Amino acid sequence: MRAMMGMSAIGDAAGMRVLDAQLRSADGVAVLRHVMNICGLLFLWQVFFRCCPPWLLNGWSVSLVAVSLASLLLDRPRKRAGSEDLSAADLWRHAVGALLHGSVWAVCMALISHSGDTEQLVALWTLISCVMVCGAISYAAVPLSAIAFLLPCIAGLFAMFHAGGELPLRALSSSYALSLLGGCLIYAHTFGRQHSATAQLVEKTEVVSLLLREYEAGGSDWLWQTDAMRQLTGVSARLAEMLGRTPAQLEGASLVQLLAGSGWESGRFAAGLRSLAEHLKQRESFSNLVLPVEVQGQWRWWELSASPRHDEQGVFQGFRGVGSDVTAQRESADKIAQLARFDPLTGLPNRSHLREALDHALEAAHGRSPGCAYLMIDLDRFKAVNDTLGHQIGDKLLSQVARRLLTVCTGDDFCGRIGGDEFAVVMPRISDGVAVPRLASAIITALSAPYQVDQHILHVGASVGSALSPADGQEAEALIRSADLALYRAKGEGGGLHCAYEPQLHAQAEERRQLELALREALEKDQLHILYQPVVDAGEERIVGFEALVRWTHPEMGPISPVRFIPVAEEARLIGPIGEWVLRTACREAANWPDAVRIAVNVSAEQLAHPSFVAAVVSALAQSGLESSRLELEVTESVFMTDDAGALRVLDQLLALGIQLSLDDFGTGYSSLGYLSRTRFNTIKIDRSFVVGASRNTAESLAIIRAVVTLADSLGMATTAEGVETQAELDMVRRLGCQKVQGYYFGRPMPAGDAARLFPTTVQRAIG
Repeated sequence: MRAMMGMSAIGDAAGMRVLDAQLRSADGVAVLRHVMNICGLLFLWQVFFRCCPPWLLNGWSVSLVAVSLASLLLDRPRKRAGSEDLSAADLWRHAVGALLHGSVWAVCMALISHSGDTEQLVALWTLISCVMVCGAISYAAVPLSAIAFLLPCIAGLFAMFHAGGELPLRALSSSYALSLLGGCLIYAHTFGRQHSATAQLVEKTEVVSLLLREYEAGGSDWLWQTDAMRQLTGVSARLAEMLGRTPAQLEGASLVQLLAGSGWESGRFAAGLRSLAEHLKQRESFSNLVLPVEVQGQWRWWELSASPRHDEQGVFQGFRGVGSDVTAQRESADKIAQLARFDPLTGLPNRSHLREALDHALEAAHGRSPGCAYLMIDLDRFKAVNDTLGHQIGDKLLSQVARRLLTVCTGDDFCGRIGGDEFAVVMPRISDGVAVPRLASAIITALSAPYQVDQHILHVGASVGSALSPADGQEAEALIRSADLALYRAKGEGGGLHCAYEPQLHAQAEERRQLELALREALEKDQLHILYQPVVDAGEERIVGFEALVRWTHPEMGPISPVRFIPVAEEARLIGPIGEWVLRTACREAANWPDAVRIAVNVSAEQLAHPSFVAAVVSALAQSGLESSRLELEVTESVFMTDDAGALRVLDQLLALGIQLSLDDFGTGYSSLGYLSRTRFNTIKIDRSFVVGASRNTAESLAIIRAVVTLADSLGMATTAEGVETQAELDMVRRLGCQKVQGYYFGRPMPAGDAARLFPTTVQRAIG
């Protein structure tokens, strides 16, 4: 009220709106006041023309007209300036006009009332009552002006009823005027509250509208609403832009038909659109409803949320909601799902997706025998491609393998990549007893054909292991395990073939596992020991060296053949620690032998590939005191198949230390004259299989031994024939030119003490 009466500053936009509403309300009914003034002026001239002096009526009439003009002049600057420049001063100027207006009528009551009789006085009171009512009405919204108008009128009433006998009339008229003043103040208070609330609501509405406009302009979301007939109304510019149309074109369009696009005619609606239509039909709220929308021939993904709207009587008016284009998020989610279920390199289903397919196949095949099949595929010789040509070529090769696998696996067959060079196929149904072998054979044939990768022609094979449900496993894990065991067997038999699971494979796998655990324990508890087999000069039949052979005697299982535990040690990555132990033990034992006797130790490919192998050899020689020329390291040709350059580099370092090198089992593996020309081996060992064949006069074996001896002689290398067990075999290898022999004819592998007794007595005594 203080602000409405101009007694305090207006500090906010809501106060300015209330002030503007006050003055506009007063201006709106000002014509009533002016009409009342004209009527009052005419009434006074009609009633008091005969009894009132003309100069008084003329003077008062001029004053009334002047006051009216002054009031208009006071309001004129405010009306010209507009509502933006309003202030409390405008209220005071308006009140001045009201004060002048009230004062003129107060003068009328004080002067003219004494010129007539009682009847004329009653007529004047009636006129004054009408004037005060019209003034109160015209100034009601501006309490300061109402007070400025009515207070002079009250004073005029006291002057009009001045006689002593007119005291009741004075009290009545004053009460009447005060009631009008009180009504004006009450009205002004109510007016101020209503317009203040309206002003605040308008301000909030403007803020909300501004925020919504900014929201639509700067974001990917938009507002939408429909009427009770599900037709769009009040279409926003953002929504029209998303649909590639104008708001006018969309106004009144059916929302469902618009979102359906070309599917409206065919009746093929997406599940999301059907859900939207159902929500609209049931008039229920929904949120985060995602559905595909056809926009100008392209499919987009929209997310819609909305609530029904009702009027004050609860009548349904339609829906109002928000929408957003979530195509990017949907594509990103689809891509993540793709990465989670598909191999990024080949595009095939990955391990987890294969597992899901296998679970579904097992569930569908429940109670059926045979049910489904699981095939595991491993590429042969793929590691050599990666090691020699690099992983980029290997990745391209895997992509071609995946394409070939897709062409082979047709129908319900589900193929995928497990990882590395391993793939798998799920066969949900087995049509006949040869379906699995037939598919496995087709896979091996397809994957074994040559590959053209960049400028390289590559040859890799494939091995396949398969398992059937429910015989080989009723659960996915069991079936996968069975197929893996079958694949392990196929790889163990040389690769390039298919092996079906057999029950004994589990027993063999468990035996290997138990053997690995026992071998680890044997290494920790020093259960391994070394036997030494003599190497004899073929001509003089004297011992020139020994080969160190590791043996294992388990406390419960007894002696275990190297044929059994060496492959397990290689798989379990134990061959390195075992090999280093053998090297140190053999060097320490050989240091007690005559200076002319060497010790030969077998070295695996894993040992050669280890970066600390050369340092381990140097350490073993230093700790034992054995001369490097008395140590001979035996390697097989397989060490060159994984890392040609690395193996040659390590062998060159060993030769530089004065260590002797021997190429074991030459001719049984990947024989390559390139290795002999690039590495200075001291000895080539001829495998026992050729010795046995030559003793039986097999032409091929005789030719191989002659060729190896000739090759070794030309390269300055010695030859050792392995597995000589009879005098006839000894005579034969002598004739063929072998310089050294090794076999049971001269001695079986023996403990270190027995080996020492083969030397002269003086040497034995020195050994102790």
